[in-house]
Amino acid sequence: MPWEKSFDVDATLARAMQVFWAHGYEATSMQDLVQATGINRASIYATYGDKRALFIGALKKYDVDVRRRMLAQIDQSASPAMAISTIFDRFIDQTSIPHGNWGCFIVNTALELAAHDEEIATIVNAAQDDIEAFFRKSIRTGQEAGIFAADRDASALAHQALASMLGMLVMIRSRPNAEALITIRDGVLKSLI
Repeated sequence: MPWEKSFDVDATLARAMQVFWAHGYEATSMQDLVQATGINRASIYATYGDKRALFIGALKKYDVDVRRRMLAQIDQSASPAMAISTIFDRFIDQTSIPHGNWGCFIVNTALELAAHDEEIATIVNAAQDDIEAFFRKSIRTGQEAGIFAADRDASALAHQALASMLGMLVMIRSRPNAEALITIRDGVLKSLI
C-alpha cells in the first residue's frame, strides 16, 4: 500500500517558495524549510527530492502562480502604456511591505544560481524571454495605436525595458526607495514616445 501524504503538497511547496524567495537557495537550510512547511525532513525528501529539487519546484511554482498570472492580469489593462507602467508598479509597490519578499524570485535566482546551473538558467531565461515578449507586444500595440513612436524598433525598446526592469528588481532588494524606482519606470515610458 503506497504511503499517503498527510499534508497539502501544493500548499507546502508554496511555503517553501516563500522561504527561497526571501532568502535564496544557499542561505536557506533544510531546517528553515522544515520550520516553514511544518513537515519533517523525511517527508520533504520523499515528496520533493533533495533541496535542489525542492528549489526548482518552488521556482517553477513562482513562474506559473506569480509571474505568469501577473502578466496575464496586466495584459488585460486598458492601454499599452498602462500595461507597461503596471508591471513596474507591481514591484515598486513591494517596497511599502516591511520585510516582504521584495523583488522577483526569478531575478534573485538569476543572480545567485543561473550562471552555474544550466537547468535553472533555462527556467530563468524562458521567464525573461516571456517578459520581453510582453513588453514587445505592448510596445507594438502602442505604436499601432499612435501612443508610442512608430519609427522605433519595438524589439530593441522591449529589450531596453526588460533591462531596466531587471536593474530595478536588483535595486529593490538592496535599495528599496520607491521614488528612485519610479524614475526608472518613467524613463522607460518616456523612451517609447
